[in-house]
Amino acid sequence: MTASVARTWTTLPALMYHSVSAVGGPLRDLAVPPERLAEQLAALGDAGYRLVGLTEALDLLAAGSTDKMVAVTFDDGYRDFLTAGVPALRAAGAGATLYASVGHLGGHAGWLGQWSPDFGPMLTWSELAEVAAAGIEIGNHSLIHHPLDVLTPARLREEIVSSHDQLEQRLQRKVRSFAYPHGYNSGLVRKVVEESGHDNATEVGRRVHTPSERRFAVPRFQPTPDHTGADLVRLIEGGPQLAAQLKQYAQPGWRMVRRLARKAGRNLT
Repeated sequence: MTASVARTWTTLPALMYHSVSAVGGPLRDLAVPPERLAEQLAALGDAGYRLVGLTEALDLLAAGSTDKMVAVTFDDGYRDFLTAGVPALRAAGAGATLYASVGHLGGHAGWLGQWSPDFGPMLTWSELAEVAAAGIEIGNHSLIHHPLDVLTPARLREEIVSSHDQLEQRLQRKVRSFAYPHGYNSGLVRKVVEESGHDNATEVGRRVHTPSERRFAVPRFQPTPDHTGADLVRLIEGGPQLAAQLKQYAQPGWRMVRRLARKAGRNLT
């Protein structure tokens, strides 16, 4: 009799959405219209994937699940997530994590500059509570959407700790997941995120997450309005992404450039 070999997970694809709308101009890839989102979610379901939020996916995998899963996440917290995103997720039987930019709730996405009006208003606190009540995990996307890896240690802690505590107090829910604004992180940033009460975090990365990688830097793919459902399935099943790995290696040098720019009064993202 041969001993059975325990099965384990090998990869976790994660998706990074932003606005559920149609936007023109240079930032159009940050908005996926409701009908395209529905198509993409349906295609993933038809391909056998279970669609859940990031923390749920990590918990299931840690508990030994071998289900095919995709972690579905949305950054920033636009109002269209409540009006269009939640219905699309519900129709697909999908879960998700929404990362709220706490300091911008009830306002607009100021970090988008002249294109901010194209994305419409952000959720208010009461609307964010509606999202949570719909079964969506609420994660933390910091206070003012700054690139965190170029901030002073004191400002860094304010951005992460204040936003985490406000979310937990206002929503009366545990906030476990964090998304780095613009995807940028460092050893210090990850340490503060963990110490402030989160137990996982996500970046951009544009590749699949594997068991050997850090739970505080889960990479994500970014669906665009040009991805059909079939395109998205092919994207997440395409294996290692060389360009994504090269960008990862270049991060320390690019961080130095951005830190110098910040001292000169400019934010490079």
